[in-house]
Amino acid sequence: MRTTYSGQSEYYRYRRPRWRRPLIVLVVIALLLGAGAYAAYEAYQRYIVKLLTVPGCQAGTGDNAVALDFGQAADAADIAGVAAREHLPARALTIAYATGFQESKLEDLTYGDRDSVGIFQQRPSQGWGTRAELLDPAYAARAFFGALVKVPNYTTIPVYQAAQAVQASAYGYAYQQYAPDGAAMAAAYTATPHAFSCWYTPGTQSALPNETTKLNLAGTARALTDTFGAAGDGGAVTRITTSAASQSMTVHPASGAGWTAANWLVANASSYGITRVSYAGYQWTARLTESSWQSAPSAPAGSIVAS
Repeated sequence: MRTTYSGQSEYYRYRRPRWRRPLIVLVVIALLLGAGAYAAYEAYQRYIVKLLTVPGCQAGTGDNAVALDFGQAADAADIAGVAAREHLPARALTIAYATGFQESKLEDLTYGDRDSVGIFQQRPSQGWGTRAELLDPAYAARAFFGALVKVPNYTTIPVYQAAQAVQASAYGYAYQQYAPDGAAMAAAYTATPHAFSCWYTPGTQSALPNETTKLNLAGTARALTDTFGAAGDGGAVTRITTSAASQSMTVHPASGAGWTAANWLVANASSYGITRVSYAGYQWTARLTESSWQSAPSAPAGSIVAS
């Protein structure tokens, strides 16, 4: 068969380069690997991370962060709320936290040495209050602070000395070991924006016996009032408004008590069915992630909205 020069030109013109097919194969393989990696990453984020993440709370960030369980977080929030209600300095809160950790690991214990009960292991027989009263963290905190403010120079003497003056413990210096954590928690609960958070899957946090999946407006308002004081009495919350239609609550804190009240709502969210808390340009959402506070420019600055 005879092949002309022009025929050869046509052949070379339309023949595909030999490198083209391997390149196409490599591109297809790369795309498939990329799609597979993306699917694996999505599955990891959606299932594995949730499986490995342990529900809990944290006060502070970085090396100074204090890990808390849900009971400790709620108790600490009550103590901070009472301190705000009484207009006490951060040092008072640091001393209270250090005392609570030493006495009960910051848990509201129903037992103790002899008739001691509660966070501070206060004894009804020693005039601290009835057993039922002392098992109310807010009452116990008010009793503790009532004794602390009578200690001379309690804001300047070492933490253990101030705590020992109130508690009269056999191991007075032991309070000092919790002073750093107490100071970090005092700052996280009251002063540092969005420095306290809890993470869990809503409706599944079994650590709290009173949890609910529906916002308990009346219960939340009562508990806030018990801790922060009644609106208009000079406490840390000036007004609380609720909306049954939108299932939301707006809390108006006194000056300087905004983050204390917002953190109280987060710490008690599972108990009262709260899934979102918005304040000062940030929003906390109940979910299983350790970075729950997110920037939300529309979040109110002077009031706190819980829903």
